[in-house]
Amino acid sequence: MKRIILASAMMAVGIVAMAQQALWGIPQLKSPEVNADNTVTFRLLAPDAKEVKVTGDFLPTEKVRTDVGEFDMPGSATLTKGENGMWEFTTTSPLSPELYGYSFIVDGFRTVDPGNVFVIRDISTLTNVFLIEGDQADLYKVADVPHGTVSKVWYDSPQLGMKRRLTVYTPAGYETSGKRYPVLYLLHGMGGDENAWSELGRATQILDNLIAAGKAEPMIVVMPNGNAAMEAAPGESSLGFTQPTPNLPKTMDGSYESSFPEIVDFIDSNYRTKRDKGSRAIAGLSMGGYHSLHISKEYPDMYDYVGLFSAAIFPNKGVKSPIYDDMEGKLAVQFAKSPKLYWIAIGDKDFLYESNKEYRKLLDNKGFKYVYRESPDGHIWKNWRIYLSEFLPQLFK
Repeated sequence: MKRIILASAMMAVGIVAMAQQALWGIPQLKSPEVNADNTVTFRLLAPDAKEVKVTGDFLPTEKVRTDVGEFDMPGSATLTKGENGMWEFTTTSPLSPELYGYSFIVDGFRTVDPGNVFVIRDISTLTNVFLIEGDQADLYKVADVPHGTVSKVWYDSPQLGMKRRLTVYTPAGYETSGKRYPVLYLLHGMGGDENAWSELGRATQILDNLIAAGKAEPMIVVMPNGNAAMEAAPGESSLGFTQPTPNLPKTMDGSYESSFPEIVDFIDSNYRTKRDKGSRAIAGLSMGGYHSLHISKEYPDMYDYVGLFSAAIFPNKGVKSPIYDDMEGKLAVQFAKSPKLYWIAIGDKDFLYESNKEYRKLLDNKGFKYVYRESPDGHIWKNWRIYLSEFLPQLFK
């Protein structure tokens, strides 16, 4: 009888262990630890490692040369090995309020911090994140304010020949208000997807906080998948667990721009939208800025507000599409219709800085009015979160 009871007990423990196996992986150390003075301590238990480094956007940048040019990349700092194989590093000075990303490099191998469950994916790179609160960074927190609803919605695209997915934010109170709302179409960069702005860009937190503070109008925000050959984010479509890559077909060849009215029609048909030009905005980062530029000039009666965040500007050599024909003529038509806001923002170290400078020269020579915002740093999410938080309060006034 005792054997039966013991066997039953062991079986029960085994079932619980299988069902709740993650319970046994609780880390025993704190990393990162934000100290009282806003310095940050990183720790990693790696007794057999010969060298451990941390790399992240809180460290001074280093110049890295690649096949497509020279870039400013996050630097690194070396951890010190202590007793029992515990490696540790504390920043030499306090960090300013911001959402930061980092990874460890163990004997040359890049990996996430096992002590930090907060991980984001940017294309095929996994990065840990932590937040230093205060100032601008408070917009990225989930605050005690009314929250909007975030939905993953599928629409049919006959032009692209597939069903495709959108992320849609509706503001707090949408479900019961009966009101109609203006719409911002918010586009991601190359290699991103419909999850990028809500996960990497903290767009939903920024929207909740600005709307609650009365600094932005309540609005619907549509975050589409900008890859014309892709149904949805990697691992979330019929393609299964396909590895993410920025090298997708039909990415910047005019296909997405020409099919974009399908998205607008779907949103207008399924949400309580204001359907006039003055109630629509389009903005995006990098490739999404490129799409925003060309969509807005192709359909000049559709958007009164345009935001180009670190935007790619001109088509690659050899790309042919009616979308890109007569660019100056289409811009003349668009600006003759006096958009309420044409907003260009870029970092002074961005690899697209010169093409943006060339584009602004074109606009200046034609007398086309726009607002320009230049910031420090390069082609990074830190800038794009800031740009979004500055762009939103200017909409639908």
